[in-house]
Amino acid sequence: MDEVRMVRDSYPEPPPPTAQMIGRARALLDGPPRRSRPRLGWGLGGGLVAAGAAAAVAIAFTGGNAPAPAPSGTVSLDGKAAFLAAAEKAEQQPVGRYWYADVVSGQSYIMRARTGTYAITGAHDETFGWWGAKSGMGEAYYGRDLPARPLTARDAELWRKAGSPSSFRVRSDDRYITYTTKATKWRSDGPEKGTYPHGGGKFLDGKSVEQLQSLPTDPAKLAKEFLGEADAAAGLPAGKGLPPEQRASSTIHRVASIMDAPLPPKVRAGLMRALAAQPGVRAIGRDSDPLGRRGIALASGERTTTVTAADGRPASEAGTYRSRTVIIFDERTGAMLSRQEELTRSGGEYREMRPGFVIEYQTLRSAAWTGTRPAPPSELPFK
Repeated sequence: MDEVRMVRDSYPEPPPPTAQMIGRARALLDGPPRRSRPRLGWGLGGGLVAAGAAAAVAIAFTGGNAPAPAPSGTVSLDGKAAFLAAAEKAEQQPVGRYWYADVVSGQSYIMRARTGTYAITGAHDETFGWWGAKSGMGEAYYGRDLPARPLTARDAELWRKAGSPSSFRVRSDDRYITYTTKATKWRSDGPEKGTYPHGGGKFLDGKSVEQLQSLPTDPAKLAKEFLGEADAAAGLPAGKGLPPEQRASSTIHRVASIMDAPLPPKVRAGLMRALAAQPGVRAIGRDSDPLGRRGIALASGERTTTVTAADGRPASEAGTYRSRTVIIFDERTGAMLSRQEELTRSGGEYREMRPGFVIEYQTLRSAAWTGTRPAPPSELPFK
């Protein structure tokens, strides 16, 4: 297809961390109670949680603006063609000796100060892991807390107007948690200098690199193998449980959980095409992730959430809002950038937020194959 050659963009960041990494790195972060859990229970590296898939409850979406016009010099394509062009780019990425992944997670909270309502990102952390391509090459896991921070420039202005508080007391489900504007140092996990020296070589579902290389590349075969699980994971009969918009959301989460492995480029491209063809999943053009990177996006349909005092929430948060699940890919490389939940209709606790507000996210700061053992970055992802 000629239009594939016409699409250009420049924010390369390959795909996300594994469930094993998430589990170990989260253990580093989850000492004393400090964090809120997304209400749907999804994890970027861990797939979908049954209870979360079954219930259309609220998650928070952080940062998403309406798609901007195509950059100067870029040929404008319709959303589906542009997304398939990005999938083609996924076929051009190299491999190496060590796979690493650096993921940033956050959840939005609404601060109702007397001087004006603003939003912050709390439950804010970063996890980093690397794995050798072969067993015995080692693996390592790291985690650190990131500062709670205002979401946007306007939020920062209102935060300063409120006296620039350095801590935020927020309600998380049935309790209150306090987040601060301070970061922690990286904490490592492993018996030998923070590493597991005999590890490595196991990735998606315990598969080796060789087994990953043997996965099919045909979108239909990949859909049959990986994308028919939404109802089963939710404990529901196939085709009879989830409404279309929730099924599409589940499928997006499922793909995000698969993309955390070092998949062969053609398999990754096939999964992107399979996702684009799923019922209820549609191209929405370009979107931004919480790190400010723009890419080509797919989204589920809107889900309606109604919160009442009976749910244990304050009366001020009662009401109805709508949201959707969004997945963003780099247009130049086909790499996955972010999986995030975005507000589509204001209401309830988000009544003062605009559509595109990101309630919750897990986004890839960087991930790739490399020839040498990687180390977690010293600089913070946000200035």
